[in-house]
Amino acid sequence: EVRRAHPSMRRTTPPLRISTGSVLIREWQGVRHEVHVVAGGFRHQDQTYRSLSQVARTITGSRWNGPLFFGLRDKGAV
Repeated sequence: EVRRAHPSMRRTTPPLRISTGSVLIREWQGVRHEVHVVAGGFRHQDQTYRSLSQVARTITGSRWNGPLFFGLRDKGAV
């Protein structure tokens, strides 16, 4: 018998790797946002977040896939 992983457990894309020290820039509603990749997370406006999705939610006020919001992943790959 072949056991298949539940669809919600499958990863369709490899995990995203961003080097510490990188800076991600995104303009949202005319405001430029810089996010610095630090050990253990992402720094935005003097606050550190565990994920890019948390940063994107803070910026937009709604749920976003963080890598998609910052242009690190194609919309079809999510």
